[in-house]
Amino acid sequence: MRTILVKLSQLLFVLWAVATVLFFIFRLMPGDPLTAFIEPTFTQAERDLLRQQFGLDQPLFQQYLLYLVNLLHLNLGKSFFYREDVWKLVWDVFPNTIVLTLVALVCAYAVGIVLGAALAWKRNSLIEKLTLPLVLMLRAAPEFWLGMVLLAVFSFSLGWFPSGGTLEAGTERGGFLSHMLSRDFLAHLFLPAMTLALYLVGLPVLLMRSTMLDVLNEDFVTLARMQGFSETTIMLRHAARNALLPVATAFTLGIGYSVGGNVVIETVFSWPGLGRLLVRAVQAHDYPLAQGAFLLIAVVTVTMNGLAELLYRLLDPRVGHVG
Repeated sequence: MRTILVKLSQLLFVLWAVATVLFFIFRLMPGDPLTAFIEPTFTQAERDLLRQQFGLDQPLFQQYLLYLVNLLHLNLGKSFFYREDVWKLVWDVFPNTIVLTLVALVCAYAVGIVLGAALAWKRNSLIEKLTLPLVLMLRAAPEFWLGMVLLAVFSFSLGWFPSGGTLEAGTERGGFLSHMLSRDFLAHLFLPAMTLALYLVGLPVLLMRSTMLDVLNEDFVTLARMQGFSETTIMLRHAARNALLPVATAFTLGIGYSVGGNVVIETVFSWPGLGRLLVRAVQAHDYPLAQGAFLLIAVVTVTMNGLAELLYRLLDPRVGHVG
């Protein structure tokens, strides 16, 4: 219990630090955030009224205190550009980012675990010599390049999948579950999820292979061979099972990092997610919206980091006990 409380206090401190840095960074950026709304015909009184409505007429420290109080009430302010509550804007697109992230991660880690275990088991084989360079190339390739290649082949040339968005133009969106499971949504999801999965698959492959190579040298593997177990049983029930711990924690960490790293993919595929909303907010100098998007990304990242550490402690008694 003490460990959980310590981690929770650390999480809250990190979130406060992130929120503070975001507040001051966006207010130190050059340019007037209200430029998009102040018309040349506005009188000085109208300009002052607009600044007062957004709280920009107050001293910086007073704005900061109000910002912290609003955060405690889950009030992220109002978007300069959209004139709507920031919380509503980020929450509307957050499910799209989570679905994209989870689908890509599950596919990447499912393939990566199997492939990594096979490469370790068949070390120095022709399969390893052919597959490992390809995995490293995918890991080194820029996300936008992978996305553009998949778009060029499967959307523009073959026409198998749509090039962007989540639904065809003119299609009405149903309920949440029916929308996520609709054929139209899944068709739009395929290319961005495949791009992210191809980019991510290198980590579980290399991590599983490295861990498996260490496990194969353990005494219990030698003992299993002496007891007459088949090679398949040794690999699946003994070696691979014990090598999954680092991969499981990496998967948890990957959720947080992928949510924050989907900006490029969401932009390439016009995917209405948190990353694309963040780009629009920065371009429009809409710092309440940018702060809200960054803060939600920080919450997910820090939470997943904490869960990964607790998961590691739970799965590996040698690290320590939670409590």
